[in-house]
Amino acid sequence: MKKELKGTVVSNKMSKTIVVEVERIKVHPKYKRRYKVHKKYKAHNEKGEFKVGDKVIIEECRPLSKEKKWRVIKKV
Repeated sequence: MKKELKGTVVSNKMSKTIVVEVERIKVHPKYKRRYKVHKKYKAHNEKGEFKVGDKVIIEECRPLSKEKKWRVIKKV
């Protein structure tokens, strides 16, 4: 089973690559307060059809480059 994440496109300036920011909600172990954590992933985008601000689903795949280990499945 491959991991899937939902996030927002924050950059599409590279060729065949987009940067997707994924937001998670964590709970502080002591104070039990919920807070947001953001992480950026580089994802493979063959045709270049996604723009900044699009909500997308990315899926884990084999390493395509040094930092690119995710591929875009679809737009939400």
